[in-house]
Amino acid sequence: MPWKAMSVMDQRREFVRLAASGVVSVAELCRRFGISRETGHLLLRRFGEAGEAGLVDRSRRPHESPRQTAAEMEARVLAVRAAHTAWGGRKIARRLADLGEVNVPAPSTVTEILRRHGRLDAAECERHRPFQRFERSRPNELWQMDFKGHVAQQVGRCHPLTVLDDHSRYSVGLRACGDETERTVREQLTRLFRHYGLPDAILADNGPPWGAAGHPEVPYTALGVWLLQLGTALHHGRPRHPQTQGKDERFHRTLDLELLQHNWFADLLAAQAAFDRWRVIYNEERPHQALGMDVPAKHFQPSTRSFPETLPQPEYATGDVLRRVTPDGYVCFNGRKHKMSQAFGRHLVALRPTQADGVWTVFFSRFGVAQIDLRDPTPLDQEPLA
Repeated sequence: MPWKAMSVMDQRREFVRLAASGVVSVAELCRRFGISRETGHLLLRRFGEAGEAGLVDRSRRPHESPRQTAAEMEARVLAVRAAHTAWGGRKIARRLADLGEVNVPAPSTVTEILRRHGRLDAAECERHRPFQRFERSRPNELWQMDFKGHVAQQVGRCHPLTVLDDHSRYSVGLRACGDETERTVREQLTRLFRHYGLPDAILADNGPPWGAAGHPEVPYTALGVWLLQLGTALHHGRPRHPQTQGKDERFHRTLDLELLQHNWFADLLAAQAAFDRWRVIYNEERPHQALGMDVPAKHFQPSTRSFPETLPQPEYATGDVLRRVTPDGYVCFNGRKHKMSQAFGRHLVALRPTQADGVWTVFFSRFGVAQIDLRDPTPLDQEPLA
């Protein structure tokens, strides 16, 4: 869709940054961003000539780098802290360096400046200790997705939907939703897929709309089946283990600390406007400790897999045994009915034998979604694959 006036600059910055990665063609990025090729090439040419100044129609914030006195540098440190009250010495030092400041003090010195001016809470500092988590090897290999509860507004309630790239910690999506339904999530994911392309997999918890909470034998919902049709696997975290989605949980704490605790939104439009502004800060300005104090945008690039406007139908090999799933979620095979998720109702699946005699795997598109054990005397209770 075309760019909205209120976020043109953010969109332009993201466009030239993603184009610079070279992963997706300029023509494809122009299509995803809803602009003409002429506009896209004009922006890239102007950015190459004048940097970010070329994106703001010859308007640029004055950039100075004179010799700074200690008092001037302290003022800059305190100004960044005032704008981002949850940032500590490491993030502020890195942000000042990214802004082109010279003679930036060491992070420990910045921390001392904050302490000297009464900007640090000892108990809060003790909570922020470095830790390391496993991460995927490249962008778009896995996105983490969840709702951050709900936020009260003057009108209704807001349900923030967060989508985070596991490798880069890039906030792919931060959407103000009016509910947590399957339809809403599908609409928001479609918007993100059109913009950034398709990830290989998405990790979510076991609750609706992406999981059937309380029914581990039915791991696929309509949303999950839709993702499989797009060629994106859906993984579920371990029940009652939110640390499985640790990066998104950590993102929720940052969102709460830096934005939600200090703002009261009138409605969903106001919430989304605030989310958009903060998301730029998080992706492009806020140094991330797990990334060696780089910003997430430095490690993210768009997916090469574009979103298909027409949903593809599953394709199977010549030797596959094909079956149509019944509307109530069963596969009829070898004279018996075998239970699957109702979300696959009326879809075509393929059965392939495994190395174990009498055991077959049920495939939907290229994904194994269930197993059939012909040796089991109770086929109605076959266990789908997670």
